[in-house]
Amino acid sequence: MANLFSGLLGNYSEVSIPELSSQYGIYLMPDEKIQMGFRLVRDTFIITDERLIFIDHQGVTGKKTRVASISLESIYEVTMETGGTGFDDSEITIHFIQSPYFKTNNPQIGSYKFEFGKKFNVQPIYVALLTLAHQNHKRLNA
Repeated sequence: MANLFSGLLGNYSEVSIPELSSQYGIYLMPDEKIQMGFRLVRDTFIITDERLIFIDHQGVTGKKTRVASISLESIYEVTMETGGTGFDDSEITIHFIQSPYFKTNNPQIGSYKFEFGKKFNVQPIYVALLTLAHQNHKRLNA
């Protein structure tokens, strides 16, 4: 999994695994291992061997925290929107299956959108996640 996301190293500020474990270890499942993590301003994006974890510190003080996770196996589509002129931000949206069974007639689906500054290069993140989504798409339709 680390090779898939190696392109991210030049874009986010990488955070050490011990620091991530110390700050966010309480959110890990038993036997789940952090592969790498990145910080963008005060938000954190963690990649484990099982899922993506998004930690969004909100409000002026950052004490309010939103934690969302998405199973790596459930991601089936990724979209990207780059910043335009004016105040537009760049966005990546991950589409994933929420149903407990991925192969079903009426799957429940969801999406998670995260925004980056206008000058932030989202393309390496998009390509890495798209590669994962493509692999999942082939596996789910095999």
